[in-house]
Amino acid sequence: MLDGMFSFVLLDTRDNSFLAARDAIGITSLYIGWGLDGSVWISSELKGLNDECEHFEVFPPGHLYSSKMGGLRRWYNPPWFSEAIPSTPYEPFDLRRAFEKAVIKRLMTDVPFGVLLSGGLDSSLVAAVTARHLEGTKAAKHWGVQLHSFCVGLEGSPDLKAAREVADYLGTVHHEFHFTVQDGIDAIEDVIYHIETYDVTTIRASTPMFLMSRKIKSLGVKMVLSGEGSDEIFGGYLYFHKAPNEDEFHRETCRKIKALHQYDCLRANKATSAWGLEARVPFLDKEFVNVAMSIDPEWKMIKPEQKRIEKWILRQAFDDEERPYLPKHILYRQKEQFSDGVGYSWIDGLKAHAEHHVNDKMMLNAAHIFPHNTPITKEAYYYRMIFDRLFPQNSASLTVPGGASVACSTATAVAWDESWSKNLDPSGRAAIGVHNSPYEKRATTVVTNGKLTTKVTEPVARVMETTPGLTIRG
Repeated sequence: MLDGMFSFVLLDTRDNSFLAARDAIGITSLYIGWGLDGSVWISSELKGLNDECEHFEVFPPGHLYSSKMGGLRRWYNPPWFSEAIPSTPYEPFDLRRAFEKAVIKRLMTDVPFGVLLSGGLDSSLVAAVTARHLEGTKAAKHWGVQLHSFCVGLEGSPDLKAAREVADYLGTVHHEFHFTVQDGIDAIEDVIYHIETYDVTTIRASTPMFLMSRKIKSLGVKMVLSGEGSDEIFGGYLYFHKAPNEDEFHRETCRKIKALHQYDCLRANKATSAWGLEARVPFLDKEFVNVAMSIDPEWKMIKPEQKRIEKWILRQAFDDEERPYLPKHILYRQKEQFSDGVGYSWIDGLKAHAEHHVNDKMMLNAAHIFPHNTPITKEAYYYRMIFDRLFPQNSASLTVPGGASVACSTATAVAWDESWSKNLDPSGRAAIGVHNSPYEKRATTVVTNGKLTTKVTEPVARVMETTPGLTIRG
């Protein structure tokens, strides 16, 4: 019956027995560990366990632990968990109503709050529904009907431009935070310490969110609504374009939701909590997930010939001609992963920084140094070095997921396109032939003052735009 985001331990003082439980999807973080003396430890962070426990691991979402029974048991068992293919017809109004209820439910608050607004579909819908329904809520009585929105990005990034436009359209009080590549690089070690992962995608996206959360909290804001979960539920990542059929499409969405606690939920919860900020995620409302995951996946399939892009059913549900929620081009904006959207040169800068700290000889020995989840890129190796220094226990490295991935796919979905196995990068631009600004397949020689300095695999026009003074020959 519990509905919300939670991790808790409940102690019965009559016999000193206890229950520990974690929310359905794993929006909040939780770990469990065991000491040599027979003790059981529960913590929301690895840091609470790594000095006390002989072994510790992720407390699985949707589970409870009973000291009387001595083991974990799953309490959350929705129909989609079995990955059986649903057949409910798509009803746009039902989907819209379920999401609006999920957003309104999260407006129960007596603290200053706002919305995270990247200008993408998901955060924009959260902001639009919040702005539309804020009046008359308890939150509005405390803080007024003027909604505050927050965005972060490099100067001139795609997200900043789109978020500004959505904020103007919705009439929010908009706060735009800029960071530089160097700002992000300087924060990497703190990010890994707080986020407790060495996963490349998560660190790329957590860093700007971590920097933004500090600034939001400094304004006195204590809670934000965010758009995590939509891409997993509706197949919004660009690699879903290559799904071979609706059955496999649906199973991949199930796999992605089950893994959210190790990726986007981990990022959103810990990047904000590091500064005492609470992030609420209406897309992961239990009832909304049940509604969205019961829809026949044929409706979620991406069909360019029918002008059905990713997350088409969600876009259609909010495509209201009489009273528009968003401008059309925002409602139908292509998926932009957060780590890409904050500015493409962010990822390029991270790769260049890692190149400076990790040499080819180190990569040759990577499998011996890191036999579990062996890093295959210098960027991954760089993050792993920092993580293992902060969390040297073997149990810590085992809490981080691994496996092949392209554009945020699971390892299973990499098989959808034979070419992906040669281009395993978590960036959305890695979905060659899908993203509007993909990586170029051919290498391009970059020459400065007549000397070859590097090779790039990105669109030539963008290199010239962002690196003045370069002569480019390809």
